Amino acid sequence: MATMATVNPATGEVLARFDEISDREVDARLSRAREAFRAWRQRPFAERAAVMHRAAEMLDGRKEHWGRTMTLEMGKTLQSAIAETEKCAWVCRYYAENAERFLADEEVKASATRSFVHFLPLGAVLAVMPWNFPFWQVFRFAAPALMAGNVGLLKHASNVPQCALAIEEVFRLAGFPEGCFQTLLIGSSRVSRVIEDERIVAVTLTGSEPAGASVASTAARVIKKAVLELGGSDPFVVMPSANLELAVKTAVTARTINNGQSCIAAKRFIVHDAVYDRFEWELVERMRALKVGDPMDRATDVGPLATASELEKLVQQVAAAVKDGARALTGGKPSGGKGYYYPPTVLAGIPRSSPSYRDEIFGPVAALYRVKSLDEAIEVANDVPFGLGSSVWTNDQAERRRFIDDLEAGATFVNAMVASDPRLPFGGVKRSGFGRELAREGIREFVNVKTIVVQDDTAQPSKAGAATE
Repeated sequence: MATMATVNPATGEVLARFDEISDREVDARLSRAREAFRAWRQRPFAERAAVMHRAAEMLDGRKEHWGRTMTLEMGKTLQSAIAETEKCAWVCRYYAENAERFLADEEVKASATRSFVHFLPLGAVLAVMPWNFPFWQVFRFAAPALMAGNVGLLKHASNVPQCALAIEEVFRLAGFPEGCFQTLLIGSSRVSRVIEDERIVAVTLTGSEPAGASVASTAARVIKKAVLELGGSDPFVVMPSANLELAVKTAVTARTINNGQSCIAAKRFIVHDAVYDRFEWELVERMRALKVGDPMDRATDVGPLATASELEKLVQQVAAAVKDGARALTGGKPSGGKGYYYPPTVLAGIPRSSPSYRDEIFGPVAALYRVKSLDEAIEVANDVPFGLGSSVWTNDQAERRRFIDDLEAGATFVNAMVASDPRLPFGGVKRSGFGRELAREGIREFVNVKTIVVQDDTAQPSKAGAATE
């Protein structure tokens, strides 16, 4: 039986090993999920909300414990891991308080006595999740899915098995019935078989473009719903009217959040020529001043990358960009020694012919681009296959409207850093995926949007639409 391991990214030390579960156990958990759904879907919203509130309490009550689990497995700073746990509690409370309203019947005036839209759960949904936000990306799926009356199965990234088991524990301690949320410790090669199983009704994935293509194609082959949140190479556009000091300060945070390993992290900094030189100087100085080190140390700004392979990939990407003509203004080479550390880096002048111009760089590496106009800024911002988030910095109302309308992204934040929020829909366009998470739109992704038409038997039947599909 294959194994997966917890490796501390700060030291490279193997902390624990876990055997993958057998095919027989996968089958047992799928059956358990199906049985749990039959009962869970009948529970009223008030009862679902009560246990979801308890899940929030479990998260808040042990947030440092769960935070340490995340930090040891994937290297995010302890401060950010605790904040991630708090955000998971927030999304649990948000859906506990709003799910019933989001899924209330919607009356529609039509030709019948009464017509309305009714929302019903689908069944067991498989979640294929990544390592970079190992709690948040699971809970932002699980909270709405469970509140809608579905049940969940989690195939987490293989380098965070303890986080996967911890999330299952949170729901168990909160009092969710057995089978409502289960972890499948399996490798990626076994995912397709689970999606194809008749007991799975839909799948959601957050991850890389190749992983998304594989999951979506399998789901399409068996005609099942899929929601994908994939990579991003988000633009951060700075125009002359911007508050430059705030823009630079936010740029550093936006690029180095989660040690630079975030799909919605700002990655390409597109700066108008009129303010470019000052922005470049201040960005480099601030990036150079960041403290890199032990993620358990509360003074640390940037911890290690999650795995040795992620570090190797980043080293190769930066080296290739420099070979193609880019200049490393600070950083640019791995730190060496124990752990998977890479220094905050600023690249300038990446030529359009270089693959690095469009590829997503997953680490604390900022790419700078100088533009001469609003039109050029929009052109450069859109000149990538991704379309997840975008951040624009301008106090000109006409420029804001152009960016809002013309940037090809699932979100545009004006004078603010891109961030997910339970109250707002989250997702991308182009190769950043399809479907939405969070808000009302997120909970409605995995429900049967059912049309109900009621005609009183004493009324004259309508002929409207009778001859059409």
